[in-house]
Amino acid sequence: MRLENKIAIVTGAGSGFGEGIAKRFAQEGCAVVAADINDEGGKRVAGEIAAAGGKVRFVHADVSKDSDWAVLVKTTKDAFGGLHIVVNNAGITHRNQPLLDVPEDVFDRIYAVNVKSLFFSARHCVPHFRSLGGGVFINIASTAGIRPRPGLTWYNGSKGAVIMTSRSMAGELAPDRIRVNIINPVAGETGMLPEFMGQDTPEIRAKFVASIPLGRLSRPLDIANAALYLASDEAEFITGACLEVDGGRCI
Repeated sequence: MRLENKIAIVTGAGSGFGEGIAKRFAQEGCAVVAADINDEGGKRVAGEIAAAGGKVRFVHADVSKDSDWAVLVKTTKDAFGGLHIVVNNAGITHRNQPLLDVPEDVFDRIYAVNVKSLFFSARHCVPHFRSLGGGVFINIASTAGIRPRPGLTWYNGSKGAVIMTSRSMAGELAPDRIRVNIINPVAGETGMLPEFMGQDTPEIRAKFVASIPLGRLSRPLDIANAALYLASDEAEFITGACLEVDGGRCI
């Protein structure tokens, strides 16, 4: 059990990459708080983890709200007695379209969910990690943050911000033995895929796949296995790393 006696928060755990990470962590002995704004998805994932014998709680959380982070961390500590790992996975995008066509409220929501959530997670989790003598953040960015696709400009920018913010956090928090690492997935089989493509047609899907040297889209388990390694003690000397899980997209 690679995460035995560990306790983790996974945001956006009700579907996609977050679901894969929450389930993989639980399989490795981690107590998981599955956080999501979607109650139906979050409760489903928590129920499936519990049915498989895992330790889990579902918490409704909008990661763009300070008050929700306060409840999330308190609930985690009350339920399991602590917190060792935070996976900032929750994210949203705008539909693939010209940059001037994206409404201001959509832009604001993207940056609130994708970027401001890191500010709130740090505010509520860093003091706890310092009291423990260490902790782990894993922030899910995207290949979009280093090799942007046209039509996704504001999403691309938000993921670039996640990468640089995470690396700066890693440098500043290293003396506290708080590790901060980044995973950059390529487009995957998740609910956001149609938004990335603009239209989900065989032709457009084939173009996306053609841009990935290993010849397929990412899968939740690909991201979950990378997160498992970075969360484990095997990665105790790794911080500030930016791991592309992309089938070679960023070569």
